[in-house]
Amino acid sequence: MDHRTVPSLDFLDNNSVLEHAITCAGFGKFHFSLLALCGLIIMNGSTSVGVLSFILPSAQCDFSMSSSYKGLLNAIPSVGMLFGAYFWGSLADVNGRKITLIESLLMDGLFSIASSFLTFYWPFLICRFFSGFGISGYLGICYSYLGEFLPKIYRGKVLSCLEMFWTAGIILAPLVAWGIIPLSADFAFGAFRYSSWNMFLTLCSLPSFLLPLWLTRFPESPKFLMEHGDFDEALDCLRHIYTLNTGKPGHEYPLKSLVNNGTMYTGIGELSEMSLNQSKTKISMDLKDLATKMWCQTKELFKPPHLRNTVLTCLIQFGLTSSYYALAMWLPELFNRFEKFETEHPDMNASMCQVSSVYIEQGGALNTTDLCGSAIGESVYTHTLWIGIACIPSSLLMPLCVHRLGAKFFLVMSLLMSSVAAAALYFVKNSLQNLILSCIYEAFCGLGINALLCIGVDLFPTNIRVMAAAASTTVGRLGSLFANIIFGLLIDSHCFLLIIIFSSLLLLSSFLALALPRGDSKNLDKLDHA
Repeated sequence: MDHRTVPSLDFLDNNSVLEHAITCAGFGKFHFSLLALCGLIIMNGSTSVGVLSFILPSAQCDFSMSSSYKGLLNAIPSVGMLFGAYFWGSLADVNGRKITLIESLLMDGLFSIASSFLTFYWPFLICRFFSGFGISGYLGICYSYLGEFLPKIYRGKVLSCLEMFWTAGIILAPLVAWGIIPLSADFAFGAFRYSSWNMFLTLCSLPSFLLPLWLTRFPESPKFLMEHGDFDEALDCLRHIYTLNTGKPGHEYPLKSLVNNGTMYTGIGELSEMSLNQSKTKISMDLKDLATKMWCQTKELFKPPHLRNTVLTCLIQFGLTSSYYALAMWLPELFNRFEKFETEHPDMNASMCQVSSVYIEQGGALNTTDLCGSAIGESVYTHTLWIGIACIPSSLLMPLCVHRLGAKFFLVMSLLMSSVAAAALYFVKNSLQNLILSCIYEAFCGLGINALLCIGVDLFPTNIRVMAAAASTTVGRLGSLFANIIFGLLIDSHCFLLIIIFSSLLLLSSFLALALPRGDSKNLDKLDHA
């Protein structure tokens, strides 16, 4: 396939003023620094999402948790992310990407570190809800913020590199947990108790305070500034990028103005009916108007010409996210069931569904040693590590090939492969086969989520781009809640039906992905003013 015929991840018209302005600023030191920052933000989100799975066995004594309470605690961050995605998306489209990133990171950090010092279940639960609320903000905005600084020739490759940071977070979390949670540290003062799992949570919350400090050294997105009529600030931003990339002084930047004959350019087109002052007056908005703005943006998403892309991305996100997080949340349980079965029946092979049926026959008493204060088995750490390592090849492949093959190819391919892997889980006969298929499944699902986020940057114009990402993320979180409920209800007695559901969801999502545009944004200017 000739890569010149496959459009790249370009969300700006080739003739737009901003596309030319960004290209003139070059590509170099500034963009590598910004990629490192955004990558660390994504890595922080990756570790923050999974921390609870490592502390539940150790925290059950402090909170006197039953299995149902454990399930609620495991699900509560997803509930917070469900409610937070839409809020942060609208806030980023109104107040800016940078300030919203800072606010969401700090919110996650504050409630996460507060939860690490709590010894009562319900206050801990509330803090984890608001931590998830904050996580949804920076995970949803990071792609748009980074993408709006990039020349189109590099955009697809650089955005797809963020998948490597997500994978690094998956690998880092069990390593840190393995190094801290088994420690015998235990400090008690009256009703207050601070154990090794509290220390683990405290340490994991620190990046959410440090990353905003680094983020303050970066400018607001020039695309957002132009969209809101701040042309002088946008020009200063581009001159700063030019200086960092080329080493030349800002006054040598080729463009002297982003305004031509009193007409303002938004980067996706020309708004000749507004003067600069009118634009600034109109766009200036207080936070009290946020709800109105959210409603207006939502209506714009769900009417032509954006309706088709909105529905497609939301449906794909539902199928992909529900399948990904369902297995991710239940992998330790599945590994545990296989380990116990193989210990009691060393010469017998059994499928995942057969192991679950044995679990039912034994009265559901699989974890008979799951006593107060019991430690996490090493297999939980090692298996999670292997899954993270298995994601490395796919996360490296996409940045290398996305320009030639296109993000849509990776999305469709990953959905098909993960669907096959999900169906094959029915035929596994031992824990090793289960681990191998789980690695394949998680690697391709993770690749698919990254590809869908990259495509989302390309499909929608600036004024609704983050809101579109928030809408699809919200639907994805609904899918995650749905999947975890269904998984818990069916894993023991209707395992085969469970496999059919998730394999079918992924297969259907792959067909829907074929209907997505190929990423050519030459008509995006028209979409903005339709």
